[in-house]
Amino acid sequence: MKAVICKDKTLRVVDKANPQPGKGHVLLNVLRCGICGSDLHARTHCDHWADLMAKTGYPQFMRSSEEVILGHEFCGEVVEHGLGCTKAIKPGTRVVALPIRRQGQAVDMLGFTARSAGAYAEQVVVEESLMLPVPNGLSSDLAALTEPMAVGYHAVRRGEVPKDGVAIVIGCGPVGLSIISVLKAQGVRTVIASDFSAGRRALAKQCGADIVIDGSTDTPFKNWDDYGFIGDLSANFELGVSTREKLGKLPFPWWHTWRVAETLGFAEPKRPVIFECVGAPNILQHIINGAPLYARIVVVGVCMAADRIEPAMAINKEIDLRFVLGYTPLEFRDCLHMIAEGKLDCAPLITGVVGLEGVENAFSALGDPEKHAKILIDPQSRAIQPVPVQ
Repeated sequence: MKAVICKDKTLRVVDKANPQPGKGHVLLNVLRCGICGSDLHARTHCDHWADLMAKTGYPQFMRSSEEVILGHEFCGEVVEHGLGCTKAIKPGTRVVALPIRRQGQAVDMLGFTARSAGAYAEQVVVEESLMLPVPNGLSSDLAALTEPMAVGYHAVRRGEVPKDGVAIVIGCGPVGLSIISVLKAQGVRTVIASDFSAGRRALAKQCGADIVIDGSTDTPFKNWDDYGFIGDLSANFELGVSTREKLGKLPFPWWHTWRVAETLGFAEPKRPVIFECVGAPNILQHIINGAPLYARIVVVGVCMAADRIEPAMAINKEIDLRFVLGYTPLEFRDCLHMIAEGKLDCAPLITGVVGLEGVENAFSALGDPEKHAKILIDPQSRAIQPVPVQ
């Protein structure tokens, strides 16, 4: 089969032996595979990333000296089952699958190890138990976006944004766009998006953002009073004193009323939920500096360099800081069905398709945020430059 291998930061198309499904595995013909920002990172920073992964108990992550077939966002067609499979999903069925697979006693990340090849290829092997049929005649293009949309879905769930709340998305690359789409699918009333790129701001609007800001000339960190947020410590101190004074005028102990208010959720301060989707040094501190008191910051962007924050600033504002990674099998399944049922619109993310011979050019094209967000690979295509989806 034809496949794109990554080694020593170089991508090239090679002929590889057709993969064979092992116990509990299923062989797929790849119909579409998305190029992820993580793939771009892995090409240039995999050794540093591998060191970090090893420290967290995953020593199998790819090294630059290894030949690796990238690709973890894909849709394929069932070809053959390995031993021990239930064969509930028949050959010829279009499917998606979580990009992890058992290898002996270990579980590998597809497309990020030399041992478990990804879907920048004509065929890929997946775990049967993690495979899902594509429902409702959903196109292979959109089905391939299940994985990146599941990342956004998981981040939104971790953010716990109320429908009447305010969500702010910093960075409108594919991850930020997926979060915007999910937020609107979940009924969040006010979604503010910020990016330097005019092209990505336009995509953010297409994905449903209510307010779009040019991050080079404007900031979402202003007018907190308009949303009922507490902008500074002085206002917070005044709120505490004035609330105590008002409750003291009631004919029963003020602390009982305060406890009842806490139980009912009325004492909870209003907060925005800010999604950091850039993954560059200094961004997190910039957000901490600008955010109002009690803001929740969900860090989704993967910063591959060491960074510094000033904890005292976050402490003074009582910032709620959360880091997220991936998704659960249930979130992956639910995301697929939301896309297939028309509840989650991810079509605006797709800006081009290439064949295997065009992957190198696609990586270069993704460096221009004005033109591209998500480029898909069609192994049967001969396109060497990204072309629009038909």
